[in-house]
Amino acid sequence: MDFALWSVIVGLLLVLMALASTVLKRLPLSTAMLYLLVGLGVGPLALGLVSLDPRGSASMLERMAEVVVLLSLFTAGLKLSPGLRDQRWALPVRLALNSMVVTVALIALVAWLFLDLPPGACILLGAILAPTDPVLASEVQVQEPQDGDKLRFALTGEGGLNDGSAFPFVMLGLGLLGLHELGPFGWRWFAVDVLWATAAGLATGWGLGIAIGRLVLWLRRRHKEAVGLDDFLALGLIALSYGCALLLHAYGFLAVFAAGVALRRLEQRHSAGEASAASVERAMVDPDRTLAERVAVDPEHAPAFMAQAVLGFNQHAERIGEVAIVIAIGALLWAVPWQHAAWWFVPLLLLVIRPVAVRLGLARSAVSRGQRWLIGWFGIRGVGSLYYLMYAVNHGLPAPLADRLTALTLSVVVTSIVIHGISVTPLMAAYERAVRRGRPRG
Repeated sequence: MDFALWSVIVGLLLVLMALASTVLKRLPLSTAMLYLLVGLGVGPLALGLVSLDPRGSASMLERMAEVVVLLSLFTAGLKLSPGLRDQRWALPVRLALNSMVVTVALIALVAWLFLDLPPGACILLGAILAPTDPVLASEVQVQEPQDGDKLRFALTGEGGLNDGSAFPFVMLGLGLLGLHELGPFGWRWFAVDVLWATAAGLATGWGLGIAIGRLVLWLRRRHKEAVGLDDFLALGLIALSYGCALLLHAYGFLAVFAAGVALRRLEQRHSAGEASAASVERAMVDPDRTLAERVAVDPEHAPAFMAQAVLGFNQHAERIGEVAIVIAIGALLWAVPWQHAAWWFVPLLLLVIRPVAVRLGLARSAVSRGQRWLIGWFGIRGVGSLYYLMYAVNHGLPAPLADRLTALTLSVVVTSIVIHGISVTPLMAAYERAVRRGRPRG
């Protein structure tokens, strides 16, 4: 009976989302809010179809969040088309480095002064809550690779980079708690967890993205082979980049993001620009796929077709992953030790710490005051924070600390899903209206 009920619930949810997708785009609601309600409904508080708890289900939740974040990071990378010398890259890099460090430091300071946590747990909490989420932030990200908007580019790039740039602080927090080796005076942490893991992760993903992309294009252009199964190509490149990075003791999140950026960059270098984009758009809607097969092996348009086909599949897979993980978050809420939550901390993080970190990180940058305000507001927390929390729990975080960090983290995540879900549609609509009225995006 449980499986039958699950089939009915999931089926109804997916059909409902398909039918109501255009309506939801106009309403101040996000799909994540609906998934969260479904999770509450199937949990012990209502139907009791699934029972998750933060410690007993930590391994499963970590893997679920890990997979969804990987899909989202690869998608984010594929959306970013400018070359690495483009000045727009300065914004996400500064957000992922400068603003990340400021956010971790401010959260750690607040936790040390007012939450009575040990130093290691303070830094760990900062690392868990500092990254913005690439999964739940899709509505404020770049929608098309040709989109030159600085706001969307900054948020997309930040979401792709800072899920990896937070990892050194996670390892530092675990090390100060005695759960990870830091080395004398922290030399191992700095050399391995900061320098090597970051550089090797980016290099691994970039190298594999370029190499596999070139191989596929060579087979298609020269030999009319390797056509179709672009979904396998997407999943294969994600898994290969992530696995190789982990084997090298590097950050797999950065590797997957870099692989997506590399594949898109390869397409930009070898395609015919707008002509290729138009040909690919026609091919994608061709009912009998004959045009698609011709465009896929066309020497001029093959790169654009490959990148767009991989992106299209990945976006669909990402949406399905979002359904699963947000429902899991909703089903988890009944077991959260809410007595350890500090609800005053949530507005402090979202309304003070995030905007301050953005302002400091983007000081003297070429963004308007309105764009800087929106970047500060859309510091969405979600699946990435859940992943880092479960990662810490599975690496031996003591139960009392695990309970406290779980309550603090999920209070922020749930609040972010609700308030950002309500505000994203009207705020982005107002922003787009301002752009159309002729106000510069930069």
